[in-house]
Amino acid sequence: MKKDYQKLSITAHKKARGKISVIGKLPINNHEDLSIAYTPGVAGPALAIAKNTKLAYDLTATKNGVAIVSDGSAVLGLGNIGPEAALPIMEGKAALFKRFANIDGFPIVLSTQDTDEIVATVKAIAPTFGGINLEDISAPRCFEIEARLKKELSIPVMHDDQHGTAIVVLAGLINALKVVHKDKKSIRVVINGAGAAGVAIAKLLHHYGMRNIVVCDSQGIISGRRHDLTSIKKEILKITNKENISGSLYDALKGSDVFIGVSKGNLLKVSNVKTMAKEAIIFAMANPTPEIMPSEALRAGAAIVASGRSDFPNQINNVLVYPGIFKGAIESRTSQITDEMKIAVAEALAAVVKKPTAEK
Repeated sequence: MKKDYQKLSITAHKKARGKISVIGKLPINNHEDLSIAYTPGVAGPALAIAKNTKLAYDLTATKNGVAIVSDGSAVLGLGNIGPEAALPIMEGKAALFKRFANIDGFPIVLSTQDTDEIVATVKAIAPTFGGINLEDISAPRCFEIEARLKKELSIPVMHDDQHGTAIVVLAGLINALKVVHKDKKSIRVVINGAGAAGVAIAKLLHHYGMRNIVVCDSQGIISGRRHDLTSIKKEILKITNKENISGSLYDALKGSDVFIGVSKGNLLKVSNVKTMAKEAIIFAMANPTPEIMPSEALRAGAAIVASGRSDFPNQINNVLVYPGIFKGAIESRTSQITDEMKIAVAEALAAVVKKPTAEK
């Protein structure tokens, strides 16, 4: 009998009253402890920081704290469910930060979806944290929010739905290409989905050296022949679709080596996969239903199939990325997470699998 994980999760959350808590690091067992942790002793670090704000990294929890900020507008496969409903996901993110990087994540859900208000709010709370993890904010607002915060703050800011996903996709693709013995410079990649993840994936793959990339949205191939493109899609067109082909997703797939889906489920059929090049690579990452089920893609002749689900082989999940990349950024006191850092993380993650196979 298949387990109902949603019901089990509700029971667990109700019993625990959420997934995270605050634990003090200094003992407060007597008057002397209290005098050191709070008044009058706490005036010492407060005055020291007042003279040199950089000391906050050494004397407070700032160094190890990451704000996990969401407006609940694009949550997993659930859509625009609002801030309160997004809170369990943000708490889960905080729990994973702690488990895998010993970082203190602080869930912060905002009751606004106004870009200016979100930017102003995050800037106002930024002194508390060593990094800002933007989460589940819908496109295209997510692009502007991240860009403005990166420009205006001196701590690392990363929209995980974009860059965490792009990094783990690149890591998987590095190993997949080893298995099928294809070169990054000669392959043709089709990305379906021109939202946060799709745009970031295209940019990172291009930065890594893949030059034949085609991005599709709900209207088909993003090309210079279309007159309905947003500014973000016009930007991504500068580094994709060099042959300026047009048509549908299925036209783009013909002869392609790699399909990366970050869109919606059940888009591909066996017949579509059969039009791709030999030893095709399929990353069907729509959740909870992939663009094509792994068994169907394999039956169609795909050499490697990955998805976003844990119940299939080759899960692609950004939990492999965001705890470590924030840990490294905060420890090194960098103000930006650059493309070079993202590629370094992807290569390091790929190297964890010493001898990649079609199933791993």
